[in-house]
Amino acid sequence: MTKMRKRLLPVVILAIGIAGFLLLKATRPAPQMVAPVERSWRVDTLTVNLRAYRPELALYGEVQAPELMTLAAPVAARVAERPVHDGQWVAEGDLLVALEAEDLEPLLAEAEADVLDLNAQLRSENIRNNNDLKALENEQAIVANAERQLERTRTLVNRNLASQDQLESAVDVLAKARLTLTARQRALDEHGARRQSLQARLARAEARLEATRRDLRRSEVVAPFNGVVTRIGVAPGDQVSKYQSLLAVYPIDGLELRAQVPNAYRDELAEALVQGRRPLALSTQSAHEFEMQRFAGESDPAGTEAIFRLVSDAGALRPGAMVPVVLQRPELAGVLAVPYSALYGNNGVYVVSDDQRMRRLQVEQRGELLQGNGERWALIAGPELVDGLKLIVTHLPNAIEGLKVEIAEAADA
Repeated sequence: MTKMRKRLLPVVILAIGIAGFLLLKATRPAPQMVAPVERSWRVDTLTVNLRAYRPELALYGEVQAPELMTLAAPVAARVAERPVHDGQWVAEGDLLVALEAEDLEPLLAEAEADVLDLNAQLRSENIRNNNDLKALENEQAIVANAERQLERTRTLVNRNLASQDQLESAVDVLAKARLTLTARQRALDEHGARRQSLQARLARAEARLEATRRDLRRSEVVAPFNGVVTRIGVAPGDQVSKYQSLLAVYPIDGLELRAQVPNAYRDELAEALVQGRRPLALSTQSAHEFEMQRFAGESDPAGTEAIFRLVSDAGALRPGAMVPVVLQRPELAGVLAVPYSALYGNNGVYVVSDDQRMRRLQVEQRGELLQGNGERWALIAGPELVDGLKLIVTHLPNAIEGLKVEIAEAADA
């Protein structure tokens, strides 16, 4: 009997468990049906407000000094003093370099002596000509007397009253008198040519004297204008040759900036210059302001150099410096400024539709705009872009047409 009970006990326990499971299953509550919920993405938006903007173009240019003047030694001499240093500001008329005057004074004395010598030769030529004129009258009278003497001698010979030797002697006297008269006449005829030659030599000597005096005045090299000294090549005591470079100076208010402009923007800038509008370029690192003047005379496939004139205070700006600037392009109407996070590719943006879904619009980039915080925004325009639209500025990697979104914050453009 005991063994029978032990065999039935597991069966009874299993039966009680099955009965309990069936009871719990029969009395459980009915499950509620769960409807699927579509996920939405939280985005920031910008209210479209089309207006006129002046797009900007980032450029990188080199500062140059087109009016830089190189001053050279007028003559070979020794440098007596050089009171300026590289980078020093100087005013017009300030002494830059002085050459030894003792090296120039002998040149001046030689030039003055040449002028005096030629003036003396001119006076001598005038005296000689006056003497020739007086001697000419006497020699003409001598020739006339010799001719008469020859005629008398010839008559006497014909009468056998004079010998043949006397006749030949009279012929020789007349020939000599005529030869002397001819030489005197030639000297008078050449007077004008000799005088012109002496006057020409005198003019050269006077010009050389004036040049020497000018070089003597230039032995003290002074600043031709207010500017900055650079490229110093000599020191006191140096022996310099004629036309050797001493130093250079440039006007601080004549600095220019040369920056290469891509060919895509060349036509619009050229048109602005033709219309009398000069685009401005502002330095991104300082307060320097440059005004566009013209394009360079040559171009290359990458672009054309634009030449800008510095219109603000130069400050510490120096030639050779590389300066990043922002060029203000001609104004564009009907465009919108957006952060680059709003762009998908080069020509796509998304706006929020009435049913809170993303709708793609085709746009065109028209330039850039620098914000106050230094961030660059793109200027866009397109036929579908109208005022009042909510443009999504949050960049979604999974952005597609029709994606549901939730507006987190809307801002006015």
